[in-house]
Amino acid sequence: MSTTQSERLRELLAPLVSARELDLEEVEVTTAGKRRVLRIVVDSDNGVELDECAEVSRAASEKLDETDAMGGAPYVLEVTSPGADRPLTEHRHYVRATGRLIKAQLTEGGELVARIVAVGDEGLDLEVPGVKGRKPTTRRLAFGEIAKARVEIEFNRKSVETAPEAPESADETDESQEEA
Repeated sequence: MSTTQSERLRELLAPLVSARELDLEEVEVTTAGKRRVLRIVVDSDNGVELDECAEVSRAASEKLDETDAMGGAPYVLEVTSPGADRPLTEHRHYVRATGRLIKAQLTEGGELVARIVAVGDEGLDLEVPGVKGRKPTTRRLAFGEIAKARVEIEFNRKSVETAPEAPESADETDESQEEA
């Protein structure tokens, strides 16, 4: 079985990222005109600071310079944190979204917008908003019932008690970029 360039890069970069107590969420190589872009997405339970992205960028640049993993053609190295709209695909993503409102596409069809109250090994405990003046209800949703899920952005969040804010993290639009 042959490994793809992204898989080889993941194997090369994962130790650098985990040494900084971060999770390597994504490694992607795309073409941008005559150049390539190597995008490395990192995250942690406490979010990611811009300085941490810069540290990973420096370490990755050094490691890539030591190897031929990117070949001889020029590329841009980009290290960033996941955007707020990234899909929830791993157990840790749901744990990090506890207290947040999510939109889930259900495997049986339809969708559900609800707040994550707790995350277990088998699924989520959700608070489903009440409709037309009704009180919110709770619901258990198994991971197997979820086809896709994303965090819903809340601009006018009223209650901090029911939904604790995530720690400050690097702005999703701020990225540490370095040209190789």
